[in-house]
Parts: sequence; structure tokens; C-alpha cells
Amino acid sequence: MRTVVLGRTGLAVSVVGLGAGPVPAVMTGDDPAAQRAVIARAIDVGINWIDTAAGYGDGRSEAAIGRALRDFGAAGRVHVATKVRLTAADLADPEPAVRRSLAGSLERLGLPAVTLLQLHNGVTGGRGDIAASLTPTDVLGGVLAALERVRADGLTRFVGLTGTGTPEALAEVIGSGAFDTVQIPHHVLSPADGAVLARCAAHDVGVFAIRVFAGGAILGRPPSPHTLKTPYFPLALYEDDRRRADALAATLGPGMTMKELALRYALSGTGPHVALVGLATPDEVDEAAAIVQAGIAASIQPPPRTCDPA
Repeated sequence: MRTVVLGRTGLAVSVVGLGAGPVPAVMTGDDPAAQRAVIARAIDVGINWIDTAAGYGDGRSEAAIGRALRDFGAAGRVHVATKVRLTAADLADPEPAVRRSLAGSLERLGLPAVTLLQLHNGVTGGRGDIAASLTPTDVLGGVLAALERVRADGLTRFVGLTGTGTPEALAEVIGSGAFDTVQIPHHVLSPADGAVLARCAAHDVGVFAIRVFAGGAILGRPPSPHTLKTPYFPLALYEDDRRRADALAATLGPGMTMKELALRYALSGTGPHVALVGLATPDEVDEAAAIVQAGIAASIQPPPRTCDPA
């Protein structure tokens, strides 16, 4: 697996990271054998980054990762990133909530610290403009101070940001230089905002592409149970992406699949360093590794979006 330096962190990270979220649901489910098989194969092919969150399956994702890392003795060979999502009630004094969430994550993961702790809230001009979003003032005030204190205590090496919300608010937070990484929705049907990516590059912020397969829509899969209930990437967005993906699939030349197109696009150009991808089986891990091995497309232009994802 090819590696890349993740912005100013200096870490050599595999260009594909294992996304352990609810799409697909293997890591948030109750099949330890399937979870172990995926993680084992990911490590075998050289994937050295696993992304999870306290909220993924109410901690089941973290627990599955912790079991596998212990079983394989792989804790020192793989970087683990997790997240904390804050409520409006937490903002008066964010540090206790950050510490409670991270303590639970570390216990489930069986780790003394994570490589990266990310804020799992979006950033918008007004608090709550989208589900659970915070303002730049919220983030750069008490929230950042709390994240920095847990970092000073050695519980995380780096702090990161979820790049959902409005471009202007995200650019303000990224421009502060306070965050080492950002994970941002970026796929062939809907690229990340160019100005936000440019701001990341200017501050040497490591960028993770998320929703590389648009919640399964690009792959022609039915909406997941998570998609049917989440307020963050709702069913209407999935359905629009599915229509556009079907149209795009009809234009592909021989030998090109939508999965290959999507993964190549996510890793092309000068945007994201790493594509975080949900992989449900060892065969899917091998397929992703083979696509990377074959090389990354230099330029793939996405079709225009037909509706506002909000």
C-alpha cells in the first residue's frame, strides 16, 4: 500500500484508511469474526490508519477494533483515530465532556492514547444551522482549549476537525492553524469546496476524504439502515447521488468500475491525502489495494450536482 505524509503531522500514512463507521455496518455490528477478518486483511495489505468514533454503533466500532488489535498484537503498528461529538449543553464547559468521551473510547480500544482525536461536529456560521453544528467561536474557544489539554496530557498526538458545514466557517477554523487534520466529504459526484482545500494546503493540514462512495450510492447499493435515520447525510442526499451515479456509470468505458473511478478520484489531484473507505470483507480490502497499486488517475471531472444536499 502506498503511503503519503499526512500534512504537518509528519506521519507516513497509507493512502487508503479503513473507515469503521456505520456504512457498511460490519464494524458497528455483532460479528467479531467478520470484523477480525477485515482488520487482519487491512493490516496485511499495509493499511495503517483506522478511523472510528465513540458514536459509531454506540461504541461497538471501537470495541471491535480494540479486540482485533489485541488479538493481532497490532496496537503499535496501526494508527487509530476517534472522535468526540459535543452537545450545546457541553459548550459551557467542554473539557469534562471531551474527557469522558475519550476515556470511554480508550477503554474500548484498549489503548493508552490515540493518534488523532477529532471534533465530530460540523462548523457553521450559526450554532445548529445543520445537525449538531458549532460556530467558529465555539470551536476556537473552549472546545479547542479542551482538546489541547487532553493532548498535553498525552491522550492524543494530534487534534482534528470534521469538515462539514459551510465553507466560510470551515475556512475560518482551518485558517486559525489550530487543527492538524480535517476529514471532509469528497467524492466524484460532489468534490470538497476548493477554497477549503486550498486553506488546508496553505496551513499544511492533513486531509482525509470521507464518503468516497457516497454512502454506497456510487456503488449501486441500497441505502443502509444508518442512511434511513441519520440527520447528517440524509436519504434525500443518498437518492440524488444514486441517480447521478447511475447516469455516470452508463458513460464508463470498458474495464472501469464505479468503485475504481470513485477511489481514483478521491486520491487524484492535490486535495485529500487519504481516502477513508468502509470495507466489509477481505475481498473488498484486496480490491481497494489493487486499485491503489494500479495507479491514481491524474484528473477526473465530476458531473454537476442537481440538488442542494442540505
